[in-house]
Amino acid sequence: MAEVQAYQGDYQGEEAVCLKAGPYEAVLLPGVGGNLIAFRDTKRNYRFLREPREDEMDTFRQGPGTYGIPVLFPPNRYEDGKFPWNGKTYQFPINEPATGNHLHGFLHTIPWEVEQLGQTERESFATVKVTITREHPVYEVFPFEFTVKLRYTLGPDGLSQLVTVKNEGAEPLPCLIAFHTAINAPFVQGGEAKDYLAQITIGQRWELNERMLPTGKLQPLSPEEEKLKQGGVNPFFGPMDNHYTAAPQDGRNRMELTDTKHGVTLVYDVGTSYKMWMVWNNGATEGFFCPEPQMNLVNAPKVNLPAEEIGLISLAPGEIWEESARLYTKE
Repeated sequence: MAEVQAYQGDYQGEEAVCLKAGPYEAVLLPGVGGNLIAFRDTKRNYRFLREPREDEMDTFRQGPGTYGIPVLFPPNRYEDGKFPWNGKTYQFPINEPATGNHLHGFLHTIPWEVEQLGQTERESFATVKVTITREHPVYEVFPFEFTVKLRYTLGPDGLSQLVTVKNEGAEPLPCLIAFHTAINAPFVQGGEAKDYLAQITIGQRWELNERMLPTGKLQPLSPEEEKLKQGGVNPFFGPMDNHYTAAPQDGRNRMELTDTKHGVTLVYDVGTSYKMWMVWNNGATEGFFCPEPQMNLVNAPKVNLPAEEIGLISLAPGEIWEESARLYTKE
């Protein structure tokens, strides 16, 4: 196999962890939420993730949620910023004035630390982590003690991700997590968005109110969404900011994006712990879209449905939750 490397470097002025393995390379930014900002096939000139241009770096640092693979914890919207949990109600900041909600949690904008960096003959890997203690600024608004780790491995079969959450405190921890993964369409350099078909293992669409919060009701899929579920549809067929149940197919929960002209498919296999998908395409603007695997229903603590059904997961003191995902291509 060609060169395998794991090293610390620079990404447009930001300290970076760089991984190489054969034709693949990946870049991780510990200082900006542990965001895996780049995954590329240098041999075929594919760029799979939306990366900020050099003149967009300040914009990216202020709002990294639509680049790379940001981790959302707890994910998505919480009505009026209120988060009822275990007999108490916590108040999160209202950071989405248009809806009056809290959006996307506390981990994707703060510094993480590099725990491990290395390589074998065939793979390169890196682990980054963030630990919230009583002294950490996040504890003031989310008063739980926990550690989140992300391990990325790059090898012949593409990029794998292992996410681990450990409850380090004495109280039950809400383990609610998602990834706001920004996938390029086209990912082939010189390709055209019109040649792309997306397929996602969605089930039904949740009805959302004017504040983008679920009503608890499910809606039938449109004809285009039925194609998104089975067969494939252009990811920019219309504006999408939609929330769906996940419905694994063949035991797998995944998004597939095919460049029909070049005959290559990007597979994003996310694991079955994610009970929901968010799909956002920036108002049907060609260039990128976000198939977002999410453990829990939006605003889950305030929705009167069974916890298991809506992914309202609790970790007891000392407990660990983990899940794996993978990005790879097939032809």
